Amino acid sequence: MNRKKTIGMISLGCPKNQVDAEIMLAKLNDEFELVGDIDGADLVIVNTCGFIEDAKREAIETILSCGELKKEGRIGKLLVTGCLAERYREEVLAELPEIDGIIGLGRNNDIVAVCRALLADGSICDFPDKYNLPMSGDRLLSTPAHFAYLKIAEGCSNNCTYCAIPAIRGKLRSRAIEDIVAEAASLGAQGVKELVVIAQDVTKYGIDRYKKLMLPTLLNELCKVDGIAWIRLLYCYPDCLTDELIDTIASQGKICNYIDLPLQHADKDILRAMHRAGDEASLLALIEKLRARIPGVVIRTTFITGFPGETAAQFETLSRFVEEAQFDRLGCFAYSPEEGTAAAAMDGQLNEETKRHRADLIMQQQQPIFEHRQQQHVGKTFRVLVDGFDEENLLYLGRTYMDCAEIDSQVILSTEEELLPGQFVTAKITGVCDVDLVGEVISVDA
Repeated sequence: MNRKKTIGMISLGCPKNQVDAEIMLAKLNDEFELVGDIDGADLVIVNTCGFIEDAKREAIETILSCGELKKEGRIGKLLVTGCLAERYREEVLAELPEIDGIIGLGRNNDIVAVCRALLADGSICDFPDKYNLPMSGDRLLSTPAHFAYLKIAEGCSNNCTYCAIPAIRGKLRSRAIEDIVAEAASLGAQGVKELVVIAQDVTKYGIDRYKKLMLPTLLNELCKVDGIAWIRLLYCYPDCLTDELIDTIASQGKICNYIDLPLQHADKDILRAMHRAGDEASLLALIEKLRARIPGVVIRTTFITGFPGETAAQFETLSRFVEEAQFDRLGCFAYSPEEGTAAAAMDGQLNEETKRHRADLIMQQQQPIFEHRQQQHVGKTFRVLVDGFDEENLLYLGRTYMDCAEIDSQVILSTEEELLPGQFVTAKITGVCDVDLVGEVISVDA
């Protein structure tokens, strides 16, 4: 009996790309042996990100590392998929001769045939219509068993001037509510406790398919799914955070009171140049509204410094806004000029040192705000989802509703009981250790 060929995959980038990888892995699992350690694999797939410069660099370095393993005879074929492949196409193949095959997003559905051809000593370079990318299907989860990402839409039609996503992934395509709810039910039946609802902009969900904003309707249906205890949203743009959506988040017990709100800036003119709405006053008013209407809401945001033409005064507007808003969670990135975007062709490009220095200043400004907000939780009691056990430090780790897996901080749990990933416990917060909370387990859910 011939042994099954072995395939390993390295998936980079965002959760949306991770879901694409999980769909491909499920297809491959029927015919091939999937291996966690790529060393010795007959074929390795690098599912790339190509969103910003740092992500592109990571993808290229990963491909080169796999190329070295191939040169040493430790892996067989090398296939590149994902956003970098879709964005740069034949250029990637020309610049990286280590690659045996490269396919665009529109070929993901045929991943079994692609791998079969490569393993038969063929080669492939194919970029069908990106709109052929499957948005649903069986998945082989790469997350821990108790949480999973649920992609509700693909692409984006916001056309922010700095962003290459519409060019890479296409316009917004929302999935049908019935399809999404059926997938959620399947995940719940598998033991998933937390659904992280993802899209480039979840608040725009449904506008293309149903001709109106349908996220509140979808969330109400997802809240009915058995087995699912938490529903978390990534990412909510400010333009479509309607009163209906705010009320839905506030009233539905399964929806985490956690808003990831990528604002990118606070200066009106910079926001207009980014093709985004709002200004310092309106964004502060939105934050105040969220805090007034959603009990205990945690707001996470991201900013871009050094956008073309950003003056010292405009940067000070952003800095003042950060101080006034007092965000619970914040990330800040130096502007990256992306080929083919409107912003890359704008006058007033800033030097790399200035862009990064300004990003560092915002992060330094946020640090004491974050520490203060963490200290405010000491003495309070929270429901905590157990993520696992830290073998090195012999401690259980979990998260409150305030923290998203793989992004935010954790709770270090003190208990004499044996806990399992996916269990919920009630814990009293007794302190803060670096970025994490420390909690004492009071009770364990049955």
